[in-house]
Amino acid sequence: MPGPEESSTVNASLTPESGSLYVVATPLGNLADISKRAISILDNVSLIACEDTRVSGKLLSKLGIENRTVSYHDNNERSMAPKLAEELAQGKSIALISDAGTPGLSDPGFRLTRECRKQGIPVVPVPG
Repeated sequence: MPGPEESSTVNASLTPESGSLYVVATPLGNLADISKRAISILDNVSLIACEDTRVSGKLLSKLGIENRTVSYHDNNERSMAPKLAEELAQGKSIALISDAGTPGLSDPGFRLTRECRKQGIPVVPVPG
């Protein structure tokens, strides 16, 4: 069981910080694999950048999350990465998710994380 200092750190990590990009892993098949932290981040960020909003919408619906989503996929990654980085620079918090697993491994995400690193915007990994 966490002590008082650890407990406040745990609670703080459940709430997204403004101006941060959260790279959130999603379940690979079993919805029960998603973490409490991932659910909290997805529920509380300013917006969620999704590989496919239809697939992500089903996941978010099952989790009871109603949050703004935008498409972020191979075909619009070049144009969307700077736009999302600008929103982050203005203080919004964004979660980046893929259809399954961790974004940036075999799907979009590299350009946005690279742009954030160039601008000094925090990139926070959130295991599923």
